[in-house]
Amino acid sequence: MRRWWLILLTVWLAVSAHAQVQDAAYPVLEKAYKSLNAQDYDGAVAGFREALAIAPERAVVHKQLGYTLLKIGETDAARDQFAEAMRLDPHDDQVALEYAFLCYETKQPVAARRTFDRLARTGNAAAKEAFENIDRPLREGIDRWQKAVQVDPGNFSAQEELARLAEQRDDLGIAADHYEKAWRLRTERRELLLDLGRIWKQMDREEDASAAVIAAWRGGTPWVSDEARELLPQHYPYLADFERALALDPTNWQLVDDIAFQKGGIPAKTLQSRPAIAAPPENAAPENAKAMGEKSLEKGYLGDALKYLQAAYESDPQDYTVMLKLGWTYNMLKDDREALHWFALARGSPDAATAEEAAKAYRNLAPEFALFRTTFWAFPVFSTRWHDVFGYAQVKTELRLRWLPVRPYLSMRLLGDLKGTLEAGIGAEYLSERSVIFAAGLATGPWHGVTGWFEAGEALMYREAPGQTRRTQPDYRGGFSFTKGLGHLIGAESPGAFAETNDDGIFISRFSDDSFLYSQNRGGYTLGNFQMLWNANLTADAQRQYWANFVETGPGLRFRFNGMPVLFSANLLRGAYLFNQYNPRRPNYNEVRVGVWYAFTR
Repeated sequence: MRRWWLILLTVWLAVSAHAQVQDAAYPVLEKAYKSLNAQDYDGAVAGFREALAIAPERAVVHKQLGYTLLKIGETDAARDQFAEAMRLDPHDDQVALEYAFLCYETKQPVAARRTFDRLARTGNAAAKEAFENIDRPLREGIDRWQKAVQVDPGNFSAQEELARLAEQRDDLGIAADHYEKAWRLRTERRELLLDLGRIWKQMDREEDASAAVIAAWRGGTPWVSDEARELLPQHYPYLADFERALALDPTNWQLVDDIAFQKGGIPAKTLQSRPAIAAPPENAAPENAKAMGEKSLEKGYLGDALKYLQAAYESDPQDYTVMLKLGWTYNMLKDDREALHWFALARGSPDAATAEEAAKAYRNLAPEFALFRTTFWAFPVFSTRWHDVFGYAQVKTELRLRWLPVRPYLSMRLLGDLKGTLEAGIGAEYLSERSVIFAAGLATGPWHGVTGWFEAGEALMYREAPGQTRRTQPDYRGGFSFTKGLGHLIGAESPGAFAETNDDGIFISRFSDDSFLYSQNRGGYTLGNFQMLWNANLTADAQRQYWANFVETGPGLRFRFNGMPVLFSANLLRGAYLFNQYNPRRPNYNEVRVGVWYAFTR
């Protein structure tokens, strides 16, 4: 008897626990329904979604969420909720009917027709009427185009349109037949192989479908190839797969190369005598060419983007958005001279945003193609380590000739400070060169962030030092500069991490023919025009002088104002000298360094 009581108690506890789990969503649902009754639809949507996270198999909650989403105009999301409710409760005809109408509204006529057809067979009058409204124009269109291809089997447009109408009506045999005929008429249109592969897959012709997709992948344009790649099997195609694809598409020389490569023959990259695969025709409607150009540009297929955007421009020479996109495409193709032309045209757009973006791009590129280019920068810095203000500045005018690999320039530099000297034991230590340097030089253009330069000039000391015998001195200097930034740099549209490095190697004749290395590195987080960062810097020289060999690290921040070529910085640094022979100070130091960087180009 006691055993039966134990069994009954166990069952009761299990049922109670199960009920508690099932009821876990109840408080959330109660809150959601209260929001719905108060017409707080956003709150109701959030509540129903929270309830589904707890109990995802409740069809009624999916259904109620779908109706609520309809109230706020989220038609696509509502359709998806009704689809899930229909999956969970296939006998709820009202949900299925709502789903079918939403499919039709959201441009999914095939799914709508199938659902209406299923409901119509059960006697649903509304579904029967809706099905007929969709099916009648399809039947009539198929009949009309079938007569057209009987009269003219070589009519590509008729073959393609017949195939698409048949696919929408689920006449898969007709669709497959005429997709293939359309492609045979224009074998360069390998996007039709994707359509053919899709239909064959629905017909359970798996090998044929795979062959069509592989042929589109290996022989289509980059855009088609990318679409086909997403439909490939998990494994890399085998030799037999390539051979079936070649049997379907015998003029696809990419497949010939693949087969030769897999058989151990001539590698594909060495086969230079194959005829080129034809490019897709560009006689599509302007809006289609524009859309395909924008999609190709977005995915990085610059060659395709250029073809489609040029076709769109030829169809509508007044489309300033296309001009702007052409500018960006040429810019990414490293043809900045052509990019400048398109940015200049796009500046005339009546749309303010387009005109502003084009004007900004034009201003950034224009100095690169001016015969003379003048740059100016200044960097005043206050240092608590030296209790002094230092000033660094340069104005430089370059001569840019396209046929000359280097750029001749004239330069004037300022290197100085306010305090001048620091008394340190015996004699005085000078804090800067306190010079204006006039020079002529040669510089290379940037290559992967690296530039090289050399100049010869004369240094004029603007403040005479004790014991100094002459105010001018020859100055020869040169070196390299490397700059690289990664991540969300200052001014980025979205916040995120960043890293930067600025590295300079310099030879200076006036310092006993010494060479110096300056490496400034920082990383941190960017919030628009504000950065929080950490510094890691190194300074070294070939002659191992104590004042030129040190490392330093510490936190900092940088910020700028929109529209101003000014960058403010403040850093708290802890440093250590690497060599301390003849060092009159301590081997370590703390420093607050505040600076303002200003620059412009004309």
